[in-house]
Order: sequence, then C-alpha cells, then structure tokens
Amino acid sequence: MTLQVFNSMSQEKEVFIPLTPGRVTMYTCGPTVYDHPHIGNWRCFVVFDTVRRYLEYLGYEVKFVQNFTDIDDKVIKKAEELGITTEALAEKYIDVYLREAQTLGIRKADVHPRATEHIPEMVGLVKSLLEKGIAYQVDKDVYFDTTEFTSYGALSGQELGALEAGARVEVDQNKRNPLDFVLWKGEKPGEPSWPSPWGCGRPGWHLECSVMSMKHLGVTVDIHAGGIDLKFPHHENERAQSEAVTGEPFVRYWLHNGFLSIGGERMGKSLGNISTLEALAKIHRPEAIRFFLLSAHYRSPLAFSPELLQSVESSLDRLYNAVSALEAAPLQEGQRDPFMESAVSRARSDFRNSMDDDFNTADALASLFDLTRDVNTAISRGPLHPDDQAAALEVYRELGGVLGLLGAASDTSSLDDISQGLLETLVEVRGRLRDQKEWALADLIRDRLLEMGIHLEDTGTGTRWKRR
Repeated sequence: MTLQVFNSMSQEKEVFIPLTPGRVTMYTCGPTVYDHPHIGNWRCFVVFDTVRRYLEYLGYEVKFVQNFTDIDDKVIKKAEELGITTEALAEKYIDVYLREAQTLGIRKADVHPRATEHIPEMVGLVKSLLEKGIAYQVDKDVYFDTTEFTSYGALSGQELGALEAGARVEVDQNKRNPLDFVLWKGEKPGEPSWPSPWGCGRPGWHLECSVMSMKHLGVTVDIHAGGIDLKFPHHENERAQSEAVTGEPFVRYWLHNGFLSIGGERMGKSLGNISTLEALAKIHRPEAIRFFLLSAHYRSPLAFSPELLQSVESSLDRLYNAVSALEAAPLQEGQRDPFMESAVSRARSDFRNSMDDDFNTADALASLFDLTRDVNTAISRGPLHPDDQAAALEVYRELGGVLGLLGAASDTSSLDDISQGLLETLVEVRGRLRDQKEWALADLIRDRLLEMGIHLEDTGTGTRWKRR
C-alpha cells in the first residue's frame, strides 16, 4: 500500500508525494511558552512526532521544524503577573517543554526556532505585502487585506460570510474588513518592541510561522501540522500572507489532529479542565500516556479519563509481558515454526498498511496485540526456534520504535551503576526474604529497584526482571 494522508485543504486522502523525492520537509506549530502544556497540547506533539518517525521508517530524510512562540499577548500578560521579563518567562517554559517532551519520548526538532529570533525577516515580509498592495497601515499597525487574496477561506472550506459570522476573529476598529488580521502591532507602554519602518512594535501571531517555515524549509513545505483549532484563523492566515508574497503554494499537505476532551468538553486552559503531564506522570508511566494519545486515529476526538489511562497501562503491560515471555522462552534448534514466521510477517504488513492509511496508529497498535496473541500461543505449544524468537523480538523493537513505545524492551544498554550480577543477587536475596515471610524488606527491595527503572515480576517459576 502507498502512503496516503488526509489533506485538510482538499478534505480528501491523497497519495503522499513530497516535493523532492526521498526528502520530506515538515513544520509543526509549537507551544506558546507561557505555561505548562496540558495533555491536550501533548496529543498534537506526540502524534506528529510519530508521523515523523514513520516517514523516516519509510526511508525518507525528514527535516522537522517546530517553533516556540516566545512573544505574544499571553506571554506578555503572564510575565507582567509574575513580575519578570518575557525573555525569562519564555526561557523557563521552553525548558519545561523540552524536559516534558523527552519524558514522552518526543524527539527534538532539527530546528526549534523562536519568534524573537526572526524579527528582521518578519519586517521584510510585511514590507513586501505593503509593496504589493495586499496590506495597509493604520498609524503604527499594519494589517493584511483579505479581500485582496482571492482564495482566502479555501483551507477553512467556508465562504467568507460564514467565517465572519462564526469564527474567532479578532475585533479591531482599525481593520477595513472583519477578517483582516494584524501583521504588525504598534508598541504599547511597557511591552517589548522592535524597530520597523512603521515605528516600534511587535509582530502579529500569524506572521512568525510563515517566516520561520520559509526560512528553514523553503517557500513550499511538504507537511504543515497542528491542532484542528489552528486551522482557522492561524493556518488560514499563514497560507494567505505566505502565498501572497511568493505566488507559490505554501503547503502541499495540511494535517490537523482532533481535540482531546474531558467530560464531553474540549480540554483547554480557558475552560479550566486541563490535566498536565507533570500531574499525570505521578500516577501513570509516561509511556502509557503516550500510548493513550496514540490509541485513536489522530483526526478523531479522543476522550480523556483516569479509567482509560489505567486500561492503557494494562494494555502496555500485555506487550511488555509478551516480550519478557519471548526472552525467557525455552529454545530448541530444528525446523522453524511456519506459524511464527507467518505471525511476524503479518504483524509487519498489517502495521505498515495501517500507518499508510493516514497514520492510523489505533490499527497499528492492534497489529502489535495480534502479534502478542500469536506469540503467546506459540510459546504455550513448546520450545521456539532461536530464529523465530529473534524475529519476533525484532518486530516488537522495530514497530514499537515507530510509535515511540516499548523502549525498555529494546534497551540493551548497561544498567547504569548496577551490574547485572548485583541485580540478580538482589533478586535472589529478595526471594529468600519472601520465603522467610520478611515481606517489608522484600517489598523495600522491589520498590527501590522500581525507582531505578527495574520492574520485578513474580511468576510460578521464579522472579523475572525487566527495565521500565
């Protein structure tokens, strides 16, 4: 099957063909760095990290850019409330983002540009729009004239009248038309500002992504991604100002993920119904949170609840238990098992077909559970051929790696400062303590090892350990 992606512009699945064969340029709208991202924000970042991983799995060279919005109204307001500079606030929450992203297994972008690092390029874009007559100046403010861009609204898929009536359009009495948007804001007392031909001020929110995408990825990018809430006005406005300047398509494939909801409502800071990764990670493994965020197709809404997360924890354990059982399974040379060969081949094929169908991670996960069922069946029937064991472990590592899961199962690195011999001695000591009914000391060893990332599993044939 050929990779197909749902393009928000055409509202259809399209065969994915990058601008340059073998190479993909990808831009994902990053966080506004004024507070902790909530778990709904993390859905976007986990999803498109997985898209990037899959494109690389297919053999593409991917250049991935994700920005930091480090100046806007929210950043300014929060900095004033805390009595610190916007620079200090942004630095704090960029560090928070990078740390929490690592916790969720999200790889760093090839470039993480900041809005404040690209002010001269933004001024240049505004100047070009004014020269083309597609922007106009009112005092120290500059606006984009949407009536001069004939395809405005094409990404949103609505007529201009419908957009005016129902969209979150910024109210501003200086605008000629309700849908016009600000490119440059004249300075206000106490706010950060930069020089421009129209006076000191700062860029509008939509301006930054156009500039950073074109600077780091070129005039046309293969994939531009973000939450569905960014489709209008943010992405619509990005597209308008970029194409008005260059005359070239800004994006080949627009990808948007669905909302995370709680109690039937979209999760959002304005509604006060958010859950942060920091809070959830005290109760659930971060890997289980990532699993949960991939458990539905990225374009579908996803309902959040503690019960669902607990269920996902159990599902993740099923996969790890299958890997542990494979590693500990009795082996025997001889004929390879056609059943196991077929199971491994089918898992890889089903996974690929699912991901080729617009990155369907829900069905891709199902292929791992189908493999787990077959692996458990094969182990129960008797010894495995070493090559069958190795092939099954490899497919768990390979497909889990695309999803950013099962990292502990594929981690063959050393155990930091604890040698394997010492670990096995501790396991043996704990076993003797359990035999002597010294439960408190046995549990202390188990709990301390778990803090170090070592999980002990007591079975009828003894205690197994595995990394978590």
